[in-house]
Amino acid sequence: MDEARIKRLRWRTRRGTRELDALFGGWLDECFADADEARRQAFDQLLDVQDPDLWDWVMGHARPERADWQAIVDDIRARHRL
Repeated sequence: MDEARIKRLRWRTRRGTRELDALFGGWLDECFADADEARRQAFDQLLDVQDPDLWDWVMGHARPERADWQAIVDDIRARHRL
């Protein structure tokens, strides 16, 4: 695993709220290492999204336009029983 990449992603999972930090940082800790490269890239791109949209998606108020992002959001929601 590329430690520089993990450190960069760790920094990017630090969001505007502790809740989002925990949700996305948790996925990085628990799932990233086992994900295929396409899913890793999707996670990296997902972190470019603004916090209000991420929050709406993980709370189930809206859905991302990309299916690969939705799969990650669904995984986060299932892990945290949201």
